[in-house]
Amino acid sequence: MRRRKSGYKFKKIKKEKRISAGKKLAIEIVTYIASLIAVIVLAFCIVKFGFVKATMIGDSMNATLVNGDSLLINKAVYVISKPKRFDVVAYRPNSSKHGYISVKRVIGEPGETVWINDGEIYINGKLLPENINVDKMTTGGLAEEEIKLDENEYFLLGDNRNDSEDSRFANVGMIVEDDIIGKVWIRLNSFGFVSSFNHVENKDDDTEKKGEE
Repeated sequence: MRRRKSGYKFKKIKKEKRISAGKKLAIEIVTYIASLIAVIVLAFCIVKFGFVKATMIGDSMNATLVNGDSLLINKAVYVISKPKRFDVVAYRPNSSKHGYISVKRVIGEPGETVWINDGEIYINGKLLPENINVDKMTTGGLAEEEIKLDENEYFLLGDNRNDSEDSRFANVGMIVEDDIIGKVWIRLNSFGFVSSFNHVENKDDDTEKKGEE
């Protein structure tokens, strides 16, 4: 009789271990699925509310970006900061909420004066150094006379300076902050980050604005 009880007890313990192992496996599976769902939801929220996909239209940003490039726009970055000089930004022209998305580079920031003389850019009377390979501008457009930017306005230029409709022209003009969607972050078709480039900051001894001769 004792042997039977001992055998019964052993079988019971073995069965409980199997049940315990089964519960542990079930908990691990549920935890994994819950984690996977959380990651998917987080990724969806990031893409939905933090980023937007756009396509580069036209040649105004050659050779930084070319026509047809697929871009990922970071909307969240300008929630906690402001657009900075040389950022490549996406915006909706003429305050259109449903129009096409345009892409240009920030040159002038709010409150600054912008002047283009003999193809050179002057910010607050000082020559703006640029170390990106761009052609010399053949026209300064509206900026051939000093432009004073309002506190929410930005002056944008395309990198393809002589084939770009940008803030030099009346049909585009200054871009207000509310029309800027975000910073161009990634070129999706080549998985390359779009850099703001390491431009040289203005120094006190920068070339002063040239007067008209």
